[in-house]
Amino acid sequence: MDVMSEAAAIERGGGAVVHMEVGQPGHPAPRTALAAAEAAIRAGRVPYTEALGIRSLRERIARHYAEKYDIALSADRVVVTTGSSGAFTLAFLAMFEPGARIAISAPGYPAYRNILKALSLEPVEIPTGPETRYALTGDLIRRAHADKPLQGVLVMSPANPTGVVMSPEALQHLCETCRALGLWFISDEIYHGLTYGDAREETALRFNDDAVIVNSFSKYFCMTGWRVGWMVVPERLVRPIERLQQNFSISVPYLSQVAAEAAFDGAAEMEGVKVGYARNRAILMEGLPKIGLGAFLPVDGAFYVYIDVSSLTNDSMDFCKRAIREAGVAITPGLDFDPQEGHRFVRLSFAGAEQDMRDAVDQLGAWLARQRSGADASK
Repeated sequence: MDVMSEAAAIERGGGAVVHMEVGQPGHPAPRTALAAAEAAIRAGRVPYTEALGIRSLRERIARHYAEKYDIALSADRVVVTTGSSGAFTLAFLAMFEPGARIAISAPGYPAYRNILKALSLEPVEIPTGPETRYALTGDLIRRAHADKPLQGVLVMSPANPTGVVMSPEALQHLCETCRALGLWFISDEIYHGLTYGDAREETALRFNDDAVIVNSFSKYFCMTGWRVGWMVVPERLVRPIERLQQNFSISVPYLSQVAAEAAFDGAAEMEGVKVGYARNRAILMEGLPKIGLGAFLPVDGAFYVYIDVSSLTNDSMDFCKRAIREAGVAITPGLDFDPQEGHRFVRLSFAGAEQDMRDAVDQLGAWLARQRSGADASK
């Protein structure tokens, strides 16, 4: 948020900024979704819906699991939520008592930590590294649980900020470990549909029918501001979550639900958007090493590059501040993603325009070259 504020200040002053700090698609929602929302507005009435979501949308989401994963799913287990953020609040309250300990990865999405703490739950951040491809494993969970009992495990694949995709085999082992230990398993699948090369995402439902699945229309379907997502939950959680949703928000906004149902018919358009992400990814993977930023994690999925900049700085926040002021490129420091090691990392988003990727490489490259030239001159 600090980087975004500084970028906005620069732009208000007439300066130009290449935005790579925000994980937000640059493309609008699918045309099918926009048309459905417009038709609903013209119809005049925008009502409350059932707390669990419009039935036809829940059925369409269930059909999505049959089409994409070949998994038969009852629509009764689907809950429509206000984005994935709303899903986590509902899930955590329904699943855990205050003081429960939930394992998450470091680096990882910072909102997990913050939501858990706000609900009087304890996030247990488990460091990951290249030996596990920056993902939690069954062995890591067993050790953490033996040290002090856990009540749940939360993973994201493809992951933010790393872009790492767990192999189906690794996800299966983690799911089976959690089931054997009697731990709730929550799988954040918000970046499903956004993988590259040989990477293949798999839903945790394949390996653990008792898992809680969280997803959203924000990323693949480019519907961030519509604030609509979903959960797949075990039957015993449906009624508690329904009661929570009734009291928190009554229902997810009607227009967003109508648009979300129609978004599935816009998948071909979204696949075209994904082709653009793949081009952006290729530009960065080729260009970043040439300018001295080649120490990045596997870019399997999502739309992020997580870069180790410890050869250049030990203060990623200062690095990002100088990058925006001196190079005109807004990037995100790793501190929020990893309070312990994030000072060595920065994250770049490639969800924007192709020209932005080229400009970012050129401008960061020229800036770093000036830094090296200045350092050499001072010797």
